[in-house]
Amino acid sequence: MTKILRKAFLEHVGQTSPSPMMIEVARAEGVFFYTPEGKPYYDLVSGVSVSNVGHGNADVVRAVQEQAGRYMHIMVYGEMVERPQVEYATAIAALLPDPLDSIYFVNSGTEAVEGALKLAKRCTGRTEIISMRRAYHGSTHGAMALMGTPEGEEWKNAFRPLMPDVRSIEFNSFDELQTITSRTACVIAEPVQGEAGVRPPVEGYLQALRRRCDEVGAMLVFDEIQTGMGRTGEMFAMLKYGVTPDIVCLAKAFGGGMPLGGFAASREVMNLLTVDPTLGHITTFGGHPVCCAAGLAALNYLQEHDVVAAVEKKGALYETLLADHPQVKEIRRSGLLLAVELGSSEKMFAVMEMFAREGIMSDWFLYCDTAFRISPPLVISEEEIRDSVRIIRKCLDELQSRA
Repeated sequence: MTKILRKAFLEHVGQTSPSPMMIEVARAEGVFFYTPEGKPYYDLVSGVSVSNVGHGNADVVRAVQEQAGRYMHIMVYGEMVERPQVEYATAIAALLPDPLDSIYFVNSGTEAVEGALKLAKRCTGRTEIISMRRAYHGSTHGAMALMGTPEGEEWKNAFRPLMPDVRSIEFNSFDELQTITSRTACVIAEPVQGEAGVRPPVEGYLQALRRRCDEVGAMLVFDEIQTGMGRTGEMFAMLKYGVTPDIVCLAKAFGGGMPLGGFAASREVMNLLTVDPTLGHITTFGGHPVCCAAGLAALNYLQEHDVVAAVEKKGALYETLLADHPQVKEIRRSGLLLAVELGSSEKMFAVMEMFAREGIMSDWFLYCDTAFRISPPLVISEEEIRDSVRIIRKCLDELQSRA
């Protein structure tokens, strides 16, 4: 049956690469998923920072079941008063710093980015968008245009022309902030660059970026799609680094494992999408009530169990237990988002094969194929961290023996 299923997967499910992982998932629980044969895998990717409260979280499953029993889709987003949307938006607004108090729900991270770009253009009347090199904001035409050169060219060239009037600057470069001018509608940045291989901001950089945007009247957009909902040790990375944007994009863990995205701004700014023109941004399934119920349940779980407060300690434990291995060149980290640098893509891909054999699910980064990712569910225990490190070090030891 597994062979038939895999054959059908390759024939009828649209593929993203010539070499998918081809690991069949039978079930998932906590920080593990299991194959039909019962083989467990430590999930050290979390669906790319999605499953923050763990797989099969009972509170989230219950919320999904209960909301599905009440009602699912009724009308396009924004027309009906739906309790899951209202309660979740209210809860998120209470956690975001002022003046971010209005949330527009969409289906995914890339849609959140698209909505944020439109809102910035509508608010400023400008057209230029500035992104960061080695940034990833999604794969739709607008979001793809933001992939900063040079690495982004590999993805962009086959799909040109893309959105015009986009420029890229180097993250953490104070000098290049002068590129932001009175032509700039917005600058979009990840507070911690994810697909660049976990690159936190240097001290004072995000503050300088905020000041430059204010000086020229440009809006600052934070992409917290991967860093939001506790991943860096605060509910939002903006709180950790002390800078408030004009718009923030959320997704991944925002839906508690269900597909959900959103972008937040002040109510005054967000209301610009309702006039000139009316229906300036619309979506059919954005803010689906079942997804909002799941997201709210996940948020409540994070808060009630004080999960986020333990994230920094857990990330530091991973770093401490791995940093002394001779194959590890560097560890870059923000909370429980880590890049373990091996120094070469050959070593990294060799380790990936060992991980698959030994029961570790990890991954590399779009713009950094010399490091592997550690971003487990935030609920991972100290015992599970130590055991997963045991397996990782076993693989690194094998890599060392080949040297």
